Amino acid sequence: MRITGGFLKGRKIQCPPGELRPAMDRMRESVFSILQSELGGASFLDLFCGSGIIGIEAYSRGASTVVFVEKDPKKRSTLFQNVSLLEGKGIIHIMPVERYLRFAKEGPFHLVFLDPPYPYRFRHDLLKQLNSSSLINPDSLVLIHHPKEDPLPEEVGRLHLEQQRAYGRSIVSFYRASF
Repeated sequence: MRITGGFLKGRKIQCPPGELRPAMDRMRESVFSILQSELGGASFLDLFCGSGIIGIEAYSRGASTVVFVEKDPKKRSTLFQNVSLLEGKGIIHIMPVERYLRFAKEGPFHLVFLDPPYPYRFRHDLLKQLNSSSLINPDSLVLIHHPKEDPLPEEVGRLHLEQQRAYGRSIVSFYRASF
């Protein structure tokens, strides 16, 4: 996989072993084109990060710090290798996302990206948990990648759907936090 934009554009990152559904280049380019005006100096949370490609791309395009959360310990060494591109500006947590959302010490974040595995059935619960956490503040933007067959509501507490973008059989939903 390659970084598609920013100062790390063209750099390759490694794919960790195990189940992985890397974000399509086209999807990443489109999402980051939409986010470009919000990335400069932003704090970024990459949940279900896998290889770390989304968070690394965010850093390459202007995010100041990135926190990566991945539960699969088999992905740890590859993730650490990939995140070394951030020159100390990345924090990695190897734990279930649900646990991180309950006990996180970092935050709040300007941008949060969730990319749960497709068989994952608790996307709405994740948004509810994020909504009631201290990880977001007014004007935070939460993005969640999900299958078209698994629609999400227009509102989840203080998270309001701003837009959706379709990429093949998947959708990225953009929720803005308001208080």
